[in-house]
Amino acid sequence: MDEARRRFKITAEVLVEVADAAILREAALDRVAEAGFVANGDRGVDEVRAAERDAVRADVTASLDWVVDADAIVADAVGVEVVGSTVSVGKEGAAGAGAEGLPDFAALFPVCHCGSDDCDDCSGFQMTPRSAAILWAVAQLHADFAYDDVQQFGDTPVSEKDGGWTAFADYPRITWGQDAVWRRQAARAFDDLAADLAAGQLPLATCPGEEMAMHLMLRSAQAAAADGWGVPPEKLNLLPEHEDDFDWDLAVDVLLQDEDILHLFDEQLDGIEDPESEENQRFRIGDYRPEAWFKPFQNAEPRDGRRPFRR
Repeated sequence: MDEARRRFKITAEVLVEVADAAILREAALDRVAEAGFVANGDRGVDEVRAAERDAVRADVTASLDWVVDADAIVADAVGVEVVGSTVSVGKEGAAGAGAEGLPDFAALFPVCHCGSDDCDDCSGFQMTPRSAAILWAVAQLHADFAYDDVQQFGDTPVSEKDGGWTAFADYPRITWGQDAVWRRQAARAFDDLAADLAAGQLPLATCPGEEMAMHLMLRSAQAAAADGWGVPPEKLNLLPEHEDDFDWDLAVDVLLQDEDILHLFDEQLDGIEDPESEENQRFRIGDYRPEAWFKPFQNAEPRDGRRPFRR
């Protein structure tokens, strides 16, 4: 081998301490926004990017992965070319975000394994312990993100130019100008759905705010189950397996009355939130103006108005 082209392997170990997780998360989200992604299986490019954003928001380790540049270990213009590199970020301390105090979902959601067509449980939807654990964990995370946004931004309108938002930039644009009181209600929607799960009940949305929360939870749950975050694997593996684990498509059909709220993301349908608009009446979706987001659906039992906010 020509000595001028010999290859060497450099091994280095760097110990870092995260002094400001919010700044780290924002830097990682900026890199996710700039990165090029490709479709992965049945997930399109936008879904893959959204899943990576969720992972960064949920776990500081994922954030570190995005800001570490292993190639930078070698100085430029010194007669050396980096031909390959790998990065592995090891966790120190707690097992992972979103799983502290995990309820006993094996007891809360007992499932049937008979598989008979005559069995009401097996022939329908079963909330399995593992699915419940993932949904509960991502609900906790989204609530934390929303409360963080309230504390950091208050009544400030969401801006596409400000990458510091961890929750409300993922909401429809018609909500971006809402105040801190509205945002706290949105944060509590995640807590309410998590509380349903912790009580052994299906998390059924009772208002548009909870409907939006459930859509975001299901999206994050799919990514968390696929990529191994939300609930640490060692905790998830303690729960019984079931063939219905992580059937998120069926969960959408059961846990949500419809997907009308997703129309609000379509710029071509701007104004559809108003029940007096032609498009709203054509789709018969009801009142989705922000001021109506926390009014109960007519066919839903209202939440206790005296329940507190977590923070």
